[in-house]
Amino acid sequence: MPLRHTALAVLVAVLWGLNFLAIHASLTHFPPLFLVALRFAIIAIPTVLLVPRPQVPARWLIGHGLGFGTLQFLFLYLGMNAGFPTGLASLVLQASAPFTVVLGAVLLRERLGARAIVGVAVATAGLAVVGLSYGAAAPAGPFLLVLLGALGWALGNLASRQARAPRPLHLVLWMSVVPPLPMFALSLAVEGPSAIGDAAATSLTAAAVPAWIGLAYTVLLGTLVGSGIWVWLMARHPAGRVAPFSMLVPVVGIATAWLALGERPAALELAGGALVVGGVLWASTPARARATARIVPADPAPAADPLPAPRPAPALRR
Repeated sequence: MPLRHTALAVLVAVLWGLNFLAIHASLTHFPPLFLVALRFAIIAIPTVLLVPRPQVPARWLIGHGLGFGTLQFLFLYLGMNAGFPTGLASLVLQASAPFTVVLGAVLLRERLGARAIVGVAVATAGLAVVGLSYGAAAPAGPFLLVLLGALGWALGNLASRQARAPRPLHLVLWMSVVPPLPMFALSLAVEGPSAIGDAAATSLTAAAVPAWIGLAYTVLLGTLVGSGIWVWLMARHPAGRVAPFSMLVPVVGIATAWLALGERPAALELAGGALVVGGVLWASTPARARATARIVPADPAPAADPLPAPRPAPALRR
């Protein structure tokens, strides 16, 4: 990739890594389920008014919205609200990559090569190390909630893969139409009108400013700018060249949480994180020999289809 495009890929990883700090700030004021609904409602309203609906079957649009938008952030926000460390959340969410590979094999009958199997096994071992290390000093519930969020992301990946949207960014925007209504209903049922009313009544106070800044960052920079640049890059370069940059997300997430929040991951958690990142990179990057074999000098292969085309890399977006 040109240096400018490499810099853009790094920028997206930084934006998505910082997104976890923004979520943390928003959760200090808004109840988690209500926050998910509010986040996507802010995107959904202008999307319905201004953006053409993507030409994909409704079932895959809804499936992407339920998996990537609803389940991922429902469990991620619940886990972080229950006390799971912000930096570690950025790491555990990368479990979506091995989940996507395994679910693709089980549900879509995609063939698993030896490289993918080894990568999934290494990443799974890393997650087990992180979970055991965290669970030794804290309840395992928040860790499992974030892990369920990664599973939701993986289900959304499969739906977006089946959608094969001609304009992937339109799919990214329109999937935001799915979460608000069910999440508002769930928030009313679980968190109750009192908690929602208290958050709304105090939302214009000085104490709520960090929460609104975090929400604005998540919507504008984390979702619209980050996803927009990522889709643009994936449309111009093979997925194997762009996707590995997403492995910088947990590096940024852990480092910034360390600096801003004083979260210091244990040595075992860092070791497990290295296994997760290494396993996902190994599984998502084609072997050099196989990549070279595809090159035909007289007719160079075109860039990979834009996300979420038939075989996108599983680790994507924040």
